[in-house]
Amino acid sequence: MLDFDFGKLVIIGVVALVAIPSKDLPRVLRQLGQLTGKMRRMAAEFQSQFHEALREAELHETRASVENEVKSAIAGAGLDGSFDPLATVRKELKEAVEGPPAAETLAPPMSAPLASPEPAAKPEPGA
Repeated sequence: MLDFDFGKLVIIGVVALVAIPSKDLPRVLRQLGQLTGKMRRMAAEFQSQFHEALREAELHETRASVENEVKSAIAGAGLDGSFDPLATVRKELKEAVEGPPAAETLAPPMSAPLASPEPAAKPEPGA
C-alpha cells in the first residue's frame, strides 16, 4: 500500500526541508517518529487480533468436527442415546441368577439310541 523506495523518500525529505523551517524540523521529525511507532503498534495489535480470531475459528471448526465424529461413532456402535451401562449390568445379573431365557431351557429332541444295551441273542446251533 505504502510502497516507498529510496528515491521517493529522498524527494519527500527534500520537500520537507524546503517546506518546514529549520527550527521546527526536529519537532516535526519527533512527531513523525511517534506517529510511525503508533501506526506500527496498531498494525501489530490488529494482526494479533486477526490471528486470535483465526485460532478461535479453527478451534470452533475442530470442536465441531470432533463432536460429529463422536456422534457418528455412537450411532455406529448402536448407542444412539439409549446407552445405559447400569441397565446392561442389571440385565446380565438377572439372566445369570434366573438362568438362561426360556428358549434355551427346552429339552433337546429325543433320538433313537445308537446301540442297544444288550447284545442280540445268537441262535444256538442244533436247535
